[in-house]
Amino acid sequence: MHEGNGEIIMNKSKFYPVMMALLASTLFGVSAPITKILLGQIEPIPLASLLYLGSGLGLLIFQIVNRIIKKQVINEAPLRKKDFLWLLGAIITGGIIAPIILLSSLKITPASTASLLLNFEGVATTIIAIIFFKENVGKQILTAVILITFASIILSWNLENQWGFSIGSLGIILACFCWGMDNNFTRVISSKNPFSIVAIKGIIAGLFTLVLSTILKTQMPGLKVIIIAMIIGFFCYGLSIVLFVFAMRDLGSTRTSVLFGTAPFIGSILSFILLGDIPSRMFFISLPIMIIGSVLLLKEGHQHKHLHEVIEHEHRHNHNDGHHDHEHSNEQIITKSYHSHLHTHKAIEHTHPHSPDITHRHIH
Repeated sequence: MHEGNGEIIMNKSKFYPVMMALLASTLFGVSAPITKILLGQIEPIPLASLLYLGSGLGLLIFQIVNRIIKKQVINEAPLRKKDFLWLLGAIITGGIIAPIILLSSLKITPASTASLLLNFEGVATTIIAIIFFKENVGKQILTAVILITFASIILSWNLENQWGFSIGSLGIILACFCWGMDNNFTRVISSKNPFSIVAIKGIIAGLFTLVLSTILKTQMPGLKVIIIAMIIGFFCYGLSIVLFVFAMRDLGSTRTSVLFGTAPFIGSILSFILLGDIPSRMFFISLPIMIIGSVLLLKEGHQHKHLHEVIEHEHRHNHNDGHHDHEHSNEQIITKSYHSHLHTHKAIEHTHPHSPDITHRHIH
């Protein structure tokens, strides 16, 4: 039953996380050219603060409004004490260090170049996932990562600079490594409520950079710019990261991040339209290489006999996915719909297509 039904379920369910990853990349992709425009009216550190405050406060308000209107709490597993160390790591690397480096680098880098260099986040995430988190990556995924790495190197090469690389491009790559750490820290707690994860991350990171901005005595913009920056933060950072976490719990950090690499294509197109950036020769060389890398990921398949060991954990689930057959004290419609509670998985061995989601993080 698990082999036949499991294959149908996994093939069907992969569509939704892939779509969520692509939508997340689209929302984030528009952030580079738009924030490039705002940098003419606001310094990088206060802009980073407003973007993350907008994402955190926006999602907090969203959850409150959802509870008032629908009179229900979003049915996701709550964060526990052991989760906050991972969340703190994500906040420091991805919520504080990365955006400050990125926005500082954006001031001296064309938005179109910056948008494509953000593809390197998937590479950084993969390297960290393989070395430190032992996530399985096959030849096809590695080929995609190598292609994207090569394209990023081509794009960051500056023929007019005797050292070859521009400082702005190297800064963006460093920011991507910080986000790679953030992605892997978040992957560990991706089974918990993504709205809470991103809201807490946004508010804490936003407040920290706001205090830092005050200490450095950087000038804050007018109310109009503040509101625009926070709205951009809600959509391009808040909703985008929530969708990213949803996708990551089903696809793993590597595959989700490489899919997220399509974001620069959207950003680059908008840079040409909104900012009048002239695409360089390196842009046209690197673009098809990045596209090929992304296509390889979309066609990747992974299937083998694997063993699920006994495990107890808490996450959102239903009883139609072939992996949750535990009983409830009161067998009602809840077993057919999504719900969250602490439950135990029995040991089982079967074969079906799968990704390194929260129930398939076994060692190969």
